[in-house]
Amino acid sequence: MSADGPQVVALVVSPGHNYWFHARDPADGVGPHPTSYPRQVDVVAGQGIRGDRFFGKVSRLASSVSLFAAEAIEAVEDELRLPRGSLDARLARRNVVVRGIDLNALRGRPFALDSGDGPVRFQAAGETSPCAWMDDRLAAGARDALRGRGGLRAEPTSSGVLRVGPVRLLTDAEVDPARAGDRARRGSRLP
Repeated sequence: MSADGPQVVALVVSPGHNYWFHARDPADGVGPHPTSYPRQVDVVAGQGIRGDRFFGKVSRLASSVSLFAAEAIEAVEDELRLPRGSLDARLARRNVVVRGIDLNALRGRPFALDSGDGPVRFQAAGETSPCAWMDDRLAAGARDALRGRGGLRAEPTSSGVLRVGPVRLLTDAEVDPARAGDRARRGSRLP
């Protein structure tokens, strides 16, 4: 695992939901729950990340863990003509922010991440669609700019530890790190 390979750049955990979909004004719906950025998290098979708002919650969306490509936030900065580094990918509140991994290529496929403590296996579902909160928390226009690159929903199929730092991706999917910030192709079946 070299420093120039795939990375977990941030981990994001919150015990409750802070962005409410039903609020007309984002200021009315921001919840009180603290968000932490730990250096490591415990992932539990079939449950999610211990201490997170989705831990142990049954969902037809297979969304107990969400992943986000740091390159997606850079693409948003470029599209919105913002200086690089002006947006914080952690504010999208996806649990695992990675660099160098084309998350769209993993949709619907099994994969594993190994940050040094052994592989943590996941079954990927679909995109974590961006919501209107992205315009409030990141920048005006961020929601539209994130469509097709809003992240990946996944269910852990094994337990283990994920850490910030170099990570090894284990998958049979054809993954091109250069596409990590690209939009998903619409209108065609994704791998």
